[in-house]
Amino acid sequence: MSKNLRLRYGNIDVAASANGVSGDYFNVYGMTFSEGTTFNAEQLAGRAQVVVLDSNTRRQLFPNKAKVVGEVVLVGNMPATVIGVAEEKQSMFGSSKILRVWLPYSTMSGRIMGQSWLNSITVRVKDGFDSAQAEQQLTRLLTLRHGKKDFFTWNMDGVLKTAEKTTRTLQLFLTLVAVISLVVGGIGVMNIMLVSVTERTREIGIRMAVGARASDVLQQFLIEAVLVCLVGGALGISLSMLIAFTLQLFLPGWEIGFSPVALLTAFLCSTATGVLFGWLPARNAARLDPVDALARE
Repeated sequence: MSKNLRLRYGNIDVAASANGVSGDYFNVYGMTFSEGTTFNAEQLAGRAQVVVLDSNTRRQLFPNKAKVVGEVVLVGNMPATVIGVAEEKQSMFGSSKILRVWLPYSTMSGRIMGQSWLNSITVRVKDGFDSAQAEQQLTRLLTLRHGKKDFFTWNMDGVLKTAEKTTRTLQLFLTLVAVISLVVGGIGVMNIMLVSVTERTREIGIRMAVGARASDVLQQFLIEAVLVCLVGGALGISLSMLIAFTLQLFLPGWEIGFSPVALLTAFLCSTATGVLFGWLPARNAARLDPVDALARE
């Protein structure tokens, strides 16, 4: 159960989401405590006026305090003693700016909301057990207790599987886009190098006439093709970093990082593209006959 309430400490007044939970709530969601601890059975049974803050709320209410456990804050109109500060796990969408506090569900229902029922129950299935089977058994149990099915269940495992499937599809799509981009870029590099070989035919003939071997000419044009691709790769990486850092200015909650493996892979792909698509122009240059090359204008 939850409700939006005002929190007050001294002259500080903020809005927060107050949630009534059990002591196992934080373990279920994998949350750790930077200060204090969770509710115990005695506090739950006695509707104790205690509260756990999240790290954002702690910073808002106690900006200059080293320790806040034992401090008393007003949750709505009810004084509550702070017994802990929970660190929320960061989601894929970044850090949340919402202020959250947690009270014993008995306190929330009896002292604040005036209701005797729970809005939701969160269950965490142990590793190695089938979540679908657990969902069926819980549904059967609650239906027997309620006399009818007046509730619905939401299995996060199904959501995660859907997200994984979507991620794999997106990865495949991006891989295809990357391959097509490399092929198109490689064809462009090959055309540029073919034009370069045509325009520098006389230069190639002079080099061969003064002793350059075919392998030297082949190596020269391969290096030029690789350098063109590496410069393009460096410009692409620089542009992507610029866009990422610009987005981070407008979305401060998002943490954007670059993997060294991904950067190295990008340069390796650029090198491979240069070698692959630069081979034909370089081979054509290496096979030129010096006499014919010198005779061309």
